[in-house]
Amino acid sequence: MKKIKNENGFTLIEMMIVMLVISVLLAITIPNLTSRNEAINKKGCGALVKVVEAQVQAYQLERGAYPQDLNTLIQAKYLNPEAGVCPGGKKQIIVNSDGTVSEVAISTVQ
Repeated sequence: MKKIKNENGFTLIEMMIVMLVISVLLAITIPNLTSRNEAINKKGCGALVKVVEAQVQAYQLERGAYPQDLNTLIQAKYLNPEAGVCPGGKKQIIVNSDGTVSEVAISTVQ
């Protein structure tokens, strides 16, 4: 009687080659993604400024005056409370009493 050898599956060498290929792909991809994080956060903050500007205009049209600050828009339910901080958490949105909207670094906000 002859024994049948089961040769299904991968050898250790084949698994190590696959792991090497995956490691090389990750080594190439991850630095590229992290370098783009700053640009993504900057564009996200710019978009948030545009949204807040639109809500300031809506507030002014409905109430006849500009909001005093960002909290006025939040209390009047024009914005969510999270709208005050840009993506990445490094900048904050400021609404001035004349209706202008700007972004400033959180460390300079008093």
